[in-house]
Amino acid sequence: MPSLSLDTYDIQIAPITETLPALLEKLSYDRLFVLVDENTAEHCLPRLREALQDHPFHTIQIRSGERNKDIGTCQLIWQQLMQQQAGRNALLLNLGGGVIGDMGGFCAGTFKRGIRFVQIPTTLLSQVDASVGGKLGIDFMQVKNSIGLFLDPQAVLIDPTFLLTLPPREVRSGFAEIIKHSLIQDAAQWAQLQQLQQLETADWIALIPDSVAIKKRIVEEDRLEQGLRKALNFGHTIGHAIEGHALHTDAPLLHGEAIAIGMVCEAYLSQELLGLGAQELHHISRYILDIYGHYPIEECHYPAYLQLMRNDKKNDGQTINFSLLEQIGQPRVNQQAEEQQIKESLDFYRQLPL
Repeated sequence: MPSLSLDTYDIQIAPITETLPALLEKLSYDRLFVLVDENTAEHCLPRLREALQDHPFHTIQIRSGERNKDIGTCQLIWQQLMQQQAGRNALLLNLGGGVIGDMGGFCAGTFKRGIRFVQIPTTLLSQVDASVGGKLGIDFMQVKNSIGLFLDPQAVLIDPTFLLTLPPREVRSGFAEIIKHSLIQDAAQWAQLQQLQQLETADWIALIPDSVAIKKRIVEEDRLEQGLRKALNFGHTIGHAIEGHALHTDAPLLHGEAIAIGMVCEAYLSQELLGLGAQELHHISRYILDIYGHYPIEECHYPAYLQLMRNDKKNDGQTINFSLLEQIGQPRVNQQAEEQQIKESLDFYRQLPL
């Protein structure tokens, strides 16, 4: 399986039992910590123990889910590191999905002004997107990732075997980022994806490296998200708002589920503002609805969505900032839409036939 090198770290796609012992032999550290939630503690930690046979470690367990990606959970992580007398030469392994990776990296980067960490993503979403690129953070006042920093891990170790532990809904959530990568950078891959109708038949061993390679190319060109890297936000301005609002209801959405909605809405804005073809908009909308179904957006929630969008960290001044598509594979960043146009994009999604 492939290894992709960035300037400061490697992304290795191979069994963790091979990659982790080899990495630890190269690193100098005095204490080893593993961050898990209740799900990865049950389903993924046994495989990690196999890889860590000769390396003693202390486990830090937190509650799973985006609802717990906050400063309160960070305090619990810092507290355990402090109680275990972790020094600046400690090493933290983040074993889990995007929440574990974002928050674990954030806690590592801020504890005693920074200890080193390794990302071991266990969900499809984190393997193809969240673990790559050094963006770390937590949610604050319903705004996704509004407190955070850029900091690279020592390595990203991707073991596709972990995907076998996931329920279908989690796999479907992660697939949204693969769709996004193809739409913003690879028209040929988008054409191939449309042939995949049943995710149970997907060849993840082939799809993951291609998607990670797209993210890698973009990150290398624009590490601090000043230009091209903003293209990775396609679907995220509206998607994050819907996700943040749903998080505090009885029907919270997974990240990829919300981004799928956001991609449909922002494809509509792409047609309105940049002339994306009607056929392309139809194909994007139809494919996403076929995979994700139709989430019941209510018009009464539009003001709450817009307020969350106004607080989005990607904004410049008072405008709501988008990354849109001029064509498939040709993104345009720093695009602004009026609030009425945003409402129309939400109406477009609501009125799509099943």
